[in-house]
Amino acid sequence: MRAMVLDSPGRPLRAAELPDPRPGAGDLLLRVRACGVCRTDLHLRDDELDAGHLPLVLGHQIVGEVVAAGAEVAGARRAQIGSRVGVPWLGWTCGRCRYCTSGRENLCAQARFTGCDRDGGYAELTVADARFCFPLPDAAAVTDVQLAPLLCAGLIGYRALRMAGDAERLGLYGFGAAAHLICQVAVHEGREVFAFTREDDRVGQRFARELGAVWAGGSAERPPEELDAALIFAPVGALVPLALRAVARGGTVVCAGIHMSDIPSFPYVDLWGERTLRSVANLTRNDGEEFLALAPHVPLRTAVTTYPLEAAEQALADLRAGAFEGAAVLEIA
Repeated sequence: MRAMVLDSPGRPLRAAELPDPRPGAGDLLLRVRACGVCRTDLHLRDDELDAGHLPLVLGHQIVGEVVAAGAEVAGARRAQIGSRVGVPWLGWTCGRCRYCTSGRENLCAQARFTGCDRDGGYAELTVADARFCFPLPDAAAVTDVQLAPLLCAGLIGYRALRMAGDAERLGLYGFGAAAHLICQVAVHEGREVFAFTREDDRVGQRFARELGAVWAGGSAERPPEELDAALIFAPVGALVPLALRAVARGGTVVCAGIHMSDIPSFPYVDLWGERTLRSVANLTRNDGEEFLALAPHVPLRTAVTTYPLEAAEQALADLRAGAFEGAAVLEIA
């Protein structure tokens, strides 16, 4: 099969011909139709996160078609040959620890992640644990490339939004793949959205307003009203004090990325007033089921820039540069 391979962090991805993977017990073998390009992929490529093994096939926002199934799942509905499924970041958990048995499988210390510990979707074929695959609607309802960003950008954004509680005035810092989806969900729920972009990013600010934001400005600007909550999607630690100063007393700031640069020190008064600072770690299967059921009712509009598989390195470079609106997706021909 064709694949794009990370041999060593900091080096460009390499086009390669790899042996076709085989599904083990409990696995599905998938023909990859599309795979979203996530900032976590970029963190792995740039050596900001440790890969579970090398060489590695990145990619964890996978829309695939079932072509074979392991013995333990053969015959199950999601294992039907030709059915369309989605593969997210969370690829396996132990199922036995105190986190897994209390509805917090996203915190399992033994968890394995797609495109990090398990080879992912920057390839023509991939193998995934059937229990962690989501059934997807018929292709006539929504395309592969439109669905792919929902499997991480959407899911992590949704989990972050739920951590914000019933906040009426919501700030989104970093208006990329996750924020452009969650902005639509928040507006659908009747919230007011305030979008924060890179300084002087007029195109991004206009995009946010087109999706329903009531205000859009640079990340260092103060919004016209105090926020009830802020979600930080950009991996920039310096945004944390800014967001804390923007939220009202009792407000919540949620750091929604898996990696962030160091947070600079800030005076206690910025946190005082029962403000809350918390993080999001990974996702649960319940998050995925809830979000994918909600998406068609919004309905979500996914802004996508597509790339062929062999242009995965360029897609990552464009993500690093902020060269597109919304999300990037690899189309696997």
